[in-house]
Amino acid sequence: MSDIRSFNPHVTVATIICRDGKFLLVEENINGRICLNQPAGHLEENEGLIEAAVRETFEETGWHVRPDHYLGVCVLKAKNGVTYVRHTFTATAMEFDPNQPLDTGIIGTQWLSLDEIKEKRSQLRSDMVIETSEQYINGNLYPLSVVTSLV
Repeated sequence: MSDIRSFNPHVTVATIICRDGKFLLVEENINGRICLNQPAGHLEENEGLIEAAVRETFEETGWHVRPDHYLGVCVLKAKNGVTYVRHTFTATAMEFDPNQPLDTGIIGTQWLSLDEIKEKRSQLRSDMVIETSEQYINGNLYPLSVVTSLV
């Protein structure tokens, strides 16, 4: 049995942005491998989950977004041995800032349909990309009021 004090899952956020049937994905270089993922990243100190999702989306895509819904939480034990607790939100793309420098490792963005995403399964950062996109399409959405922050 492992020492519970040594278990430190990483809290992350991700945002699903869908426009005209296409999802905004980030193309990123992860240790030399080119991957596709939803805009996502780590929760920072003194930051709420919704604020983190908005910030990460802007930093990785240059898009200002309006959060719309909470999609849910997924716990994933990644191939690198790290456990991630990922909170996924949906948002509407409001305005693009072409002058926003993208985070280190981000190559660019792509708008892809779910079928196109599935065709690129081998390039996905994780299966959560398809899973959460399908949840969105199926309408598994919750009001943002279910997420509270006291920071």
